[in-house]
Amino acid sequence: MSIAFVGDYFNEYDEEKGAPFSGPAGSVLRGCLRQVGIDPKECLFTSVFNQRPAGGRVEYFLGPKAGAIPNYRAIEKNKFVQAEYYEELVRLYRELAAFRPNVVVAFGNTALWALTKKVGIKAYRGSALESFDIAAQLSDHIIPYTGPQRFKVLPTWPPATVIRQWDLRPILLADMDKAKRQSSTPVLTRPSHLLYMEPSLQDIEDFYEEFLVGQPFLSCDIETKAKTITEVGFSLADSSRALIIPFWDRKQADGNYWRTPEDEAAAWRWVARICDEFPLIGQNFQYDMKYLWRTVGIPCPKYLDDTMLMHHSLQPEMQKGLGFLASIYTDEPSWKFMRTTHDTLKKEDL
Repeated sequence: MSIAFVGDYFNEYDEEKGAPFSGPAGSVLRGCLRQVGIDPKECLFTSVFNQRPAGGRVEYFLGPKAGAIPNYRAIEKNKFVQAEYYEELVRLYRELAAFRPNVVVAFGNTALWALTKKVGIKAYRGSALESFDIAAQLSDHIIPYTGPQRFKVLPTWPPATVIRQWDLRPILLADMDKAKRQSSTPVLTRPSHLLYMEPSLQDIEDFYEEFLVGQPFLSCDIETKAKTITEVGFSLADSSRALIIPFWDRKQADGNYWRTPEDEAAAWRWVARICDEFPLIGQNFQYDMKYLWRTVGIPCPKYLDDTMLMHHSLQPEMQKGLGFLASIYTDEPSWKFMRTTHDTLKKEDL
């Protein structure tokens, strides 16, 4: 187990002790670590800025673009970390290089920015990322950098934020458990999925015969737009393969994926057959079932369960959107925020 924890900057307790996570926030963090089975003595604790800013706010380190560190984006709108604090980042990277963690937990937006050059802790929280190329960033530095080029980074809420918003503690606890799982290797791995998209009717039949027959259950999801169903997806129980049956195509002038009414009717018959034959689970699946029945008259008689409701019964204090569930239970990236448009997403998924 090799884990590094990176905070943003010193508070009054850290300044007094000369070390990060020294006060109440550190006590909350170490309590979570012990609860999930991480020994704090085996971990590295550090900060982006090992100093206490005046006023206790990150704005102390920020200023106009003219004085910014080159090749780093703004942390806040038109506010950049100033070049005079660059050596603090260099010190952080060298600390990590010496410790060689398998995963670096980034507490908050400043740590996320320093390690990945991304901002938006709410969007990236709970999703393992790869840091930027640190070796390339320090290539012109006077002291050669010989550490790892990249680190695996897991962003989450800062313990100080958790103290102010105590309902975030279960999320911090879950993220610490995820950090423990991620600490087994420095390699960032993603689950492997094979998606069958833009199928013909023959492709749907082949997928049914080759992969669906014999499945104990399927996961199902629909996307909607303008009170119509734009596509229906079915995934195998082990999530290794998924079939997307589309009914809307943005590339077509009329918006129809199927070029004849007969082909579209045949595709809907396949959807009806699959929904009739297999036990189905889904996220907020009551919405999907009602939509299928109201718009195209397709029932789901073997409805099995709803992941949103299952999660809510286990963790009623947590959020229950699909993106949040994925950040807690899977190693998937924050795919919802990779999209340029969200017009076919249900708001419950965000």
